[in-house]
Amino acid sequence: MTDITKIAEIVDEAARTATEIPQFSDDKPLSVDEAYAVQALSMQRRYARGEKRVGIKMGLTSRAKQVQVGVDDVLWGRLTDGMREEEGGEVSMAKYVHPRVEPEIAFLMKKPLSGDVSALEAMAAVEAIAPALEIIDSRYKAFKFDVGDVIADNSSSSGFLIGNWHAPDMDISNLGMVLSINGTPGEIGSTAAILGDPVRSLVSAARMVASAGEVLNAGDIVLAGGATAAIPMAAGQSVTLEVQNMGSMAFNVVE
Repeated sequence: MTDITKIAEIVDEAARTATEIPQFSDDKPLSVDEAYAVQALSMQRRYARGEKRVGIKMGLTSRAKQVQVGVDDVLWGRLTDGMREEEGGEVSMAKYVHPRVEPEIAFLMKKPLSGDVSALEAMAAVEAIAPALEIIDSRYKAFKFDVGDVIADNSSSSGFLIGNWHAPDMDISNLGMVLSINGTPGEIGSTAAILGDPVRSLVSAARMVASAGEVLNAGDIVLAGGATAAIPMAAGQSVTLEVQNMGSMAFNVVE
């Protein structure tokens, strides 16, 4: 029998101490249900240390990525206040193992949302939208893992930064995004890469939190998923994201 509690302790300690761990799939792959149970228990450990859940992140929000890892649905993970980094500030490599940064869209909820909802219902619960950057970090050796490993490790969610908030009636279905490192474009893409429209990711988020008995609460942040490939981070980088009609945001990477 899989020891969910022990695995949760291992992934939590790996995240807390920024330490590599072996893939669980090398021994006995976790099912999706087992992996989400591990994630929930590992996050309970963080909450017990004083962190608060402030939202969720969506992952595998492009069909290509789903096919690549052999799944037919998006993934999700929890965000805590301890994961938030300051926009325009410095992000330390010491907190992470294999950090990578990717451009996203963030939703700020103004009222609760959960279960099967339409795009219109989902957006009616949104206070504002913003450009965002997510720092994903797999604690697994060599940045290799299967889908169970990823979900158990909080779907690689490790850090996030939020840009300026905008009114929720802005059309975000196909906005250009440029992620630059030290002034040189590294990834160029569109919000359309997020399930064809980031709003679909919010709809999926409502459904997936409900499956875990949770709700998107007023004040929660929802990260819609990466719009481009993620770029490995390194000390000395200046990371900038420019989003069409939404402005820019940035941070510097330090040791």
